[in-house]
Amino acid sequence: MSDITAQLHRELWTSWASLLRSYSAVHSLGREHHAVVEVSDTTILVRYGLRWMQFTQDEYRTSEGDSKPFKLTENGRAIVGDHEDEMDLFAERLASAIITV
Repeated sequence: MSDITAQLHRELWTSWASLLRSYSAVHSLGREHHAVVEVSDTTILVRYGLRWMQFTQDEYRTSEGDSKPFKLTENGRAIVGDHEDEMDLFAERLASAIITV
């Protein structure tokens, strides 16, 4: 698979942030805290209370000390560590994990 272009990466990055924002908001409905998603060109940070997860172009980190390789593919899939799935399915699982634990 070839490297994605800068323009495609920006589009995928924006979509990834939007998915994380939407699923984090849904999972935090009716809970003590509301999820906050901060987005820049290089970092996406999702915070819920004292817990957080952060994405850069090539890394996923959490407040629990996890650190794994991260990548968005030209096919609209996300790769975290050794796991790959559709971006929307992965975003939902990660948002759920940070909020419902």
